[in-house]
Amino acid sequence: MPKLTDITHLIIDMDGVLYQGDKPVLGLHEFFSFLRERPIPFILATNNSTRTPQQRVEKLARMGVQIFPEEVLTSGQATARVLAREYPAGTRVHVFGSPALRKAVEEEGFVLADEDVELVVASMDRDVTYEKLKRAALLIRGGARFVATNLDPTQPTAEGLLPGTGSLIAALRTTTETEPLVIGKPEPTMFQLAMAKMGAKPETTATIGDRLDTDILGGQRAGLITICVLSGSTSSRAEAETFGPDFIFQDIAELVETWQSL
Repeated sequence: MPKLTDITHLIIDMDGVLYQGDKPVLGLHEFFSFLRERPIPFILATNNSTRTPQQRVEKLARMGVQIFPEEVLTSGQATARVLAREYPAGTRVHVFGSPALRKAVEEEGFVLADEDVELVVASMDRDVTYEKLKRAALLIRGGARFVATNLDPTQPTAEGLLPGTGSLIAALRTTTETEPLVIGKPEPTMFQLAMAKMGAKPETTATIGDRLDTDILGGQRAGLITICVLSGSTSSRAEAETFGPDFIFQDIAELVETWQSL
């Protein structure tokens, strides 16, 4: 059984762990003070590709916490970086998703296009229209490779659970009869990219998340120590125990309190 004192690096989910919508969770400031003081290097890794790292920095700044863009990894960035290993700069890519995803794809040297493309990269699009779905579907049926940032079926908000990336991907999967390459959690890829960036090892790296089927399962697949907090998508300890995380805490406040006492 791993111990909290074994942990030298962290990969931390954001929504439901650090905040709920625009509301910080209990103990947010103490959590980051603890990480900086130790110090424990971390990457904030999120399946949500609708915001850039800089926008995440600004959101936490409004909550009184300072982080840096290089400490953030989105599923959009991870997807673009993985594809850049296989496809040369200048490859034409159609993006079904947010401006933040388009930016992540462009930053890896790809050319955004709506026709004659090799890849269709799909994610959450809050301005989705039938025409956008139609264009992406026709490109995939025409031979473009179908890539999804993640398959989260829902997205937690202050209003409740709303349609997530997976809901839109499902429409494209049904229409094209094609399974996408998936990069985000629970695939191990994002965790591996984060560890490589920090120079971390799986046996001394922990992931903190609120969602069992992405954060915890993905951490387990990557061989990490897993910490589930009950402040987001998962609120029941009994439910969390079914996935067998190494640790379960009510929130990051309880995590820090326990860790400091060791």
